[in-house]
Amino acid sequence: MTERYDSSVGLAVRVYIEDTDAGGIVYHAKYLHYMERARTEWVRHKGVGLRAGLADNISYVVQRLSIHYGAPARLDDGLRVTAEPVAFGRVWMDFRQQVVRRSDDKVLASADVRVACIALDSGRPRRLPVNMLELLESSLKTNSQVE
Repeated sequence: MTERYDSSVGLAVRVYIEDTDAGGIVYHAKYLHYMERARTEWVRHKGVGLRAGLADNISYVVQRLSIHYGAPARLDDGLRVTAEPVAFGRVWMDFRQQVVRRSDDKVLASADVRVACIALDSGRPRRLPVNMLELLESSLKTNSQVE
């Protein structure tokens, strides 16, 4: 399945057998995979290429994560995974994320995720690149106008 991020709905994901335990319930760590993909696709959808960052000695790592599991996803469920930036600093960005079952709009998991920008060669924090800062500023301005 080709995954595409649609800013109005998020990332569409299907639960496969590889995502589940013997009872057909999604393993807790798989939600982190879904959220990682949603953040990556959100950035790509906004026109920022992560591969170019790698060439410029830039990478992103999860620095902090708080997750709440509300209900299980199951084999064959269609999910919607969102990634909404809510704050940022010089070297970090915060996302609010949800995993929602599409059939009934039930929120299965929600998380607050802080992603830090680092230099690949040293692993040390570094400033977010200008294109990422501009993207975050624009997105947060748009989100505050909607609310």
